[in-house]
Amino acid sequence: MKLNHLNLCVPDVAAATDFFKRIFDFECRETKGNNVLAVLFGEDNFVLVLSNFQKSAIPVYPPDFHLGFLVKQPERVHEVYQRLLAAGVPVEREPRPIRGSLGFYFSGPGNVQIEVSCLPENQTRPAVSTVA
Repeated sequence: MKLNHLNLCVPDVAAATDFFKRIFDFECRETKGNNVLAVLFGEDNFVLVLSNFQKSAIPVYPPDFHLGFLVKQPERVHEVYQRLLAAGVPVEREPRPIRGSLGFYFSGPGNVQIEVSCLPENQTRPAVSTVA
């Protein structure tokens, strides 16, 4: 079974779309309504849907909820980190070893926690991670 897509509720669909395009190289392929929905495609054809159907100010996610991006090379972890800093996004800690991977966490659009990590070359399957 393959995960088809993830829908994130965000307060500002247009701003979140711009964020995921600039930081993670997503491509926006469809929008609906006035700042209501955007469909983005990322690496490996992962589909990220951003929505705000209820016109909510800021969605509230459970404390442990987070979205994890796994990149192929350690250099990409550092590249994303640098893009975030250049965009003025606060990142509490720089990339560091986390449960056998190199990674970091930050708060993304709509206050959703995001993890960016890279596994060692010899590890073929990611371990389930929890917010550190």
